[in-house]
Amino acid sequence: MRAAVYHGARDIRIEELPVPVPGPCDLLLEVRSAGICGTDALEWDCGPILTPMDRPHPASGHRGPTIPGHEFGGRVVDLGREVEGFGAGDLVACVAGISCGACAPCLAGTSNFCDSYFTLGIDGHGGLARYVVASSAACLEVGRLGLDDDGAALVQPMSVALHALRQGNLRPGDTAVVLGAGGVGAFLVYAAARLGADVLAVDLDPARLAVAEALGAAVLRAEPDSSPASGVVGSTADPVDAVYEVTGAPEALAASLEMVRPRGRVVRVGLGPHPVPIDMRRITLGEIRLVGTRAQVFEADFADAASLIASRQGGWSDVAPIALPLDRLVPDGLLPMAEGRPERIKTLVDPWATAVRPATGTGAGSIDRVSPSLERVIAE
Repeated sequence: MRAAVYHGARDIRIEELPVPVPGPCDLLLEVRSAGICGTDALEWDCGPILTPMDRPHPASGHRGPTIPGHEFGGRVVDLGREVEGFGAGDLVACVAGISCGACAPCLAGTSNFCDSYFTLGIDGHGGLARYVVASSAACLEVGRLGLDDDGAALVQPMSVALHALRQGNLRPGDTAVVLGAGGVGAFLVYAAARLGADVLAVDLDPARLAVAEALGAAVLRAEPDSSPASGVVGSTADPVDAVYEVTGAPEALAASLEMVRPRGRVVRVGLGPHPVPIDMRRITLGEIRLVGTRAQVFEADFADAASLIASRQGGWSDVAPIALPLDRLVPDGLLPMAEGRPERIKTLVDPWATAVRPATGTGAGSIDRVSPSLERVIAE
């Protein structure tokens, strides 16, 4: 099979590899669409940072050249002998984060802190290949929702956004600011708007802001040489209930603390390269809740994320307009992201394509509204 293989900084090669064989509890998926994100671009540009190259990963046992790609779905083509609930031809989305289900964090409902947690596409082979093996416990059948191959690839990043949304304890009617309307930021905007929050998206890029507006936000273009907080505070009548800081920029965290009301919430989603100073006096006196967010919890977030992807009338072609062939992964995907000039909010890759193709409608809009139960669990 053809696969993109990461060998180190600025070294991804398109190679022919054997089709992997699923274990007893695994699915073999034919990958028709996979997403890339800032983590992939950073690993390609500056790594290895997370990818285990010199020694085996303690949980996955994987070491050395790795197929990246942790945002993917696929069609089931083979099943392990102990797999139940899936059949050949099923379209599934994969959470990529693999947990044991039996340790204390898993039993407590925090499988993203599993004692043996690892991520496909980082700590083991991922979805930037024609086939991938994934644990059936980390997969969800999504064809029943009306999703197609490209829609399945969007479920994982939406689940990251949904988990972050819940970390901010957002409620219907709350006011929220999303700093950074890129991949996770765009999905955050949509999830918050569907919940019934009053959302303001802030970004430097007018094209991203246009998409954020279509996703349900009011928008504000930040000025590169000024504090984001000055414009946001001036454009809102009162400080907001929650701020989601997605950029990772050092100054953005300080700006977030200026925007939020006393007893409000700031969720730091973006990962910056270095530690940043924070105003603990403001946090203490304002009783501000500053929290982080990590990946997602499969059992709590993934099915709801799939429903959110399926709920958008008109699909996601403004967020993910095209799918690249593997040969264009670096020049048209990772390189622009690493250089800070991404050409689209979300870039998809089709390992079977021989040329750039339009992304499909994702089968979205099959759910015409978020159900009351989903409205409830979004806020939990």
